[in-house]
This record gives sequence, structure tokens and C-alpha cells, in this order.
Amino acid sequence: MYNPNSQIPNSKSINRRSFLLGAGGLALSQLLVGCGNSNQTQLNIQLLKGSIPAQIVRQFRQSLQQQVQLNFAPVEQIQDLFKQLQGWQDQSKTTEQPFWNRFIPFRKSQPAVASDLVTLGDYWLKAAIEQKLIQPLEAAEVNQFKQWSALDQKWRELVTRNNQGNLDTQGNVWAAPYRWGSTVIVYHRQKLQSLGWTPEDWSDLWRDGLQQRISLLDQPREVIGLVLKKLGKSYNTENLDTIPELENELRALNKQVKLYSSNNYLEPLIIGDTWLAVGWSSDIIPILARYPQLSAVVPKSGTAIWADLWVRPTGVEKDTFSSQWIDFCWEPNIAKKISLLTRSNSPISSNTAPSDLQEPFRSLLEGNRAVFDNSEFLLSLPPSAMKQYESFFAKMKQE
Repeated sequence: MYNPNSQIPNSKSINRRSFLLGAGGLALSQLLVGCGNSNQTQLNIQLLKGSIPAQIVRQFRQSLQQQVQLNFAPVEQIQDLFKQLQGWQDQSKTTEQPFWNRFIPFRKSQPAVASDLVTLGDYWLKAAIEQKLIQPLEAAEVNQFKQWSALDQKWRELVTRNNQGNLDTQGNVWAAPYRWGSTVIVYHRQKLQSLGWTPEDWSDLWRDGLQQRISLLDQPREVIGLVLKKLGKSYNTENLDTIPELENELRALNKQVKLYSSNNYLEPLIIGDTWLAVGWSSDIIPILARYPQLSAVVPKSGTAIWADLWVRPTGVEKDTFSSQWIDFCWEPNIAKKISLLTRSNSPISSNTAPSDLQEPFRSLLEGNRAVFDNSEFLLSLPPSAMKQYESFFAKMKQE
């Protein structure tokens, strides 16, 4: 999904995170800059645009026991939020530079004060920890979260890491997940009716009748990962040479593919030029209601999942209200509203009934324990492994 060979994942892969999901996110920037004086207590949060509805922040404001100036700044892409974290770190370094050097004309300036919390995607977490852009949540703080123990173990493991950013059950808690989505199959119902079946799992991509009818993401980890999943292996397999049947499976799948794209894979499907596509739920859910000829399904053998997380920038003092905000997002009724209004999944069990979900994207948001257990986060792999994925992928597309 991303290019771990650089400190910033491939920007083309961030397209899935730039959508404004649902009317609940509208007018966020206008609503959430609180009024008050400079001496008033403030809570500053930079978040992915569309990932928190405005009414949720209004409810949070009403729940507080004292007057607090809430400054919520929506940002278009996760990539920009990651760069902001880097910018704050660079800004702190400039204070150590010679006095005269800080006043060089036309120097690119960065905001002097980091936000209390920032949205970050799970795949960026390792790089943020390695570069010391963020700090772990305090142990006492985590213990006081009312819903921490209610989080599935998969979520607690995802954010518990060592100082190198690797999963470590003995490490610190570095983030708080508040919504998630997955890689799914979307298809043109009318076109597939002629074939007499509808897709349910990754193995359906190899079926007869789909030659030159599929669009896939232009991402080695996603494409090779779904093939690995079809073979009963992990998305995070480090040595592809241990899977002898992989190359033949990739070669056969490539014959089905009309195009590879991470940005424009849905347009051909909408007009019927392709019949099936693999993409990210955050891209696909917004179009399902607009194009009734399309349907989507989460592969039953499991898929790749992503999460939006709250992280605390390095150097920011823990604030009572930032802790309250994390806890507030995890309250079951609030988690349910975030899920429904942003059309995403929640890491908190919120007892969402199927009738609460609109029909076009119900299949993507209904909880299925077996599928979730079989699904995986895309973890950072060693550079040698990533080169192998890229090599296999390039060879696949050339054949």
C-alpha cells in the first residue's frame, strides 16, 4: 500500500484518505474554532478531514465541565499531517540554531506550537515513532481510559510498540484508534449477472469471463497481498521465495487485469469498461449510493485493514482534555455515531444494527467476526522484503 523505502509513504496511495465522508463533516473548520481569549484553556487537534463529524465535537463541548476553547483543524490528507509532525520537530530544532540564522529572509516557517493530538494512519506509526515525531500515551492515562479494556486485542496490539516502532506486547501505547476500513471488492452487478455469480472472495478474481475486466490498485503490497491471502498466507509475508506457487498465481491474475491504478480505478467500473475492481472502502462507500449498479463485498477469507489513530506530538504536555477527547470517541454511543456519519467501522463494539446502515454499503460496515479475525494490518517490512515485492509486482505487470 505504501512505499516504506521512503520516510513518507507513496503519496498516490493516500488517495483513499482524502474523501469527505458524509454530511456530518461539513463546515467543520467554521464550527470548531472556538471563541475565547488567549488565557482560556485550549484543546488543539489536527484531524483528517471528514473523519470526525461536527456534531460529535459539539457534543464533546457540551460534555465538558468547564469552558474550553476547541480548535479542530481538518487536513485533507494523512500525508500532510505526517509532514506537519515533521515540521514541528524541525521547528523545535531551529530554536537551537544560531540566533541570526532564524531570521534569514524567505525561510519556510512552520507553526510554532504543536497540536495536542493529531490524526495518523496506522501504516505511518512506525516511521513516526522511529523519527521521534510522537510520544507514547502515559501508562496512567491509558489505565484511566474507560473503554481501553473494551478494545479488541487486535487494536491494543496494533498500537503497543517498542521505541523502534515495531509491535511489542511489552512496549508503550503510542496511539488510540478511532475508526477503520478495509480493502474490498466492488463490482458491476449487471455485468456479472451474465456470468451467473457474484464475488465473495479473492479466488473469484481468477474466474472465467473476467479476462481484461478487472482493475487493481497500483500497489505491490495490496495486489501481492490479496494473492497471498488467496493462498492462505499472510499479507505481511517477508520472503516471497518461500511461496513457490506465487508467480504462477500472479501471472494468471494479470491476464484478468485491464488496468492498475490507485487513483482512477473506479471510473472504468462506473461506465462498464471494467466489471470488477479492488479498492479501499473509504473510496468506494461514497460512490455506492450514487451508482446503484455497483455493489461491494469484503472478501470472506480476510483482507487488509487500515485505521485512523489519535497520536500526541513529541514535546506536547499531556492535557486532561485531550485524554477526555480520546475517551469520548470511544464511548459506545459516540463511536456508533462516528461510524454511521463517516461511513466507516469503529474499533469499539457499538451494537450497530443492520437497519442502522444504508443498504448500498451495509455489507462493508456490518461486523463479521470471522472476516475481521482473518484480516490484517499492513505492517512495515524490511527494505529487502519491499524490494522483493516491487520486483515481483513489476514482473507481473510486464507479462
